[in-house]
Amino acid sequence: MTGVFDMAIIGGGLAGCSAALHARLKGASVLLLERGRCGGQASGVNYGGVRQQGRHPAELALARRSRAIWGDLKNLIGTDCEFTATGHLKLARNDDDMAELIAHHLLLREQGIHTLVLDADDLKIRFPYLSSRYAGGSFCAEDGQANPRLVAPAFARAARKLGADIRENCRVITAEPSSDGFLIRLDGDPKVVKARRLANTAGAWGSAIAAQFGDHVNEMVMAPNMCVTEPIAPLIGPNLGVCGGGIYIRQTAHGSVIFGAGLGIADREHLRARPLAEVTMEAAAAAITMVPQLRNVLLLRSWTGIEGRMPDGLPVVGPSPTVEGLFHAFGFSGHGFQLGPAVGAVLAELCLDGHSPTSISGLAMNRLDRALATVVQS
Repeated sequence: MTGVFDMAIIGGGLAGCSAALHARLKGASVLLLERGRCGGQASGVNYGGVRQQGRHPAELALARRSRAIWGDLKNLIGTDCEFTATGHLKLARNDDDMAELIAHHLLLREQGIHTLVLDADDLKIRFPYLSSRYAGGSFCAEDGQANPRLVAPAFARAARKLGADIRENCRVITAEPSSDGFLIRLDGDPKVVKARRLANTAGAWGSAIAAQFGDHVNEMVMAPNMCVTEPIAPLIGPNLGVCGGGIYIRQTAHGSVIFGAGLGIADREHLRARPLAEVTMEAAAAAITMVPQLRNVLLLRSWTGIEGRMPDGLPVVGPSPTVEGLFHAFGFSGHGFQLGPAVGAVLAELCLDGHSPTSISGLAMNRLDRALATVVQS
């Protein structure tokens, strides 16, 4: 495909690959540029939880739309990517946590998301493998898990099959606005790529792309410390989490238990990340505290990856505040996997239709300017 693309996308994570597919479904010419391999960064090395519960209100419309896409993956991209609605159980440590879960239960109900609030006796009956230390929990049956290594590449393959130009191992040197869109210069390619609209889904490097257009935000990095065990007999049903964060646990269909807690080391400049042995040991201890039967299970591997993190823990999703035709989606702060399919759909709508039916009003980039101004004034 040559000439001017209707839409160019920088970054081949799940949001970017979904945007490419949804743009092609609208009949647009689309180019996706990925420095490495699609899904090779945060989208492919995360925990794999697909949850709506526990989210900030600003994310709930996206989460709801995304859950519908997750449920239709086989029809959309030809594979379910091991998505299973195992449910998500968020555990309360004390009465304050229970009050928080009840308030969130009411908030989710307004969005059409059903959760079941459970007390300590309910937990003993329904989930007898759990430690007796918890005051109760909230169970969302619609939530679940998927294999993160499969999802972004599957979206990329589906987009390419429909005619999207997907270029991996293709590094963007510069991107700038022009009279009729955008000019993008690539490493090792003398030709300048032209596009009418541009989506920045560059993950932990999204702020660097945004800065080329004068959109400056403070995007930090994080490296969630992840672990996986040997396969064991079926034990843990739902995806497990706890109020206040910390340990999260799920068991895959083939028996391995995946869990995470704490952070490793991320080096954004050199594209390197590594888990930390002491953090892994603390995570294993926390996993055993939550599910005591994991005590004698063999830990096989730990890993991490580089994820972007915003100061308020919410992603930037929406139009550039300064450049027309530029749209951002980055800084997912460790919880963007479930949102990715819907974020891509919304980006395609914003780029090609000028609007989206899905609310992203609380995720605008300029909210960070307002937050900073409030801090300065106070």
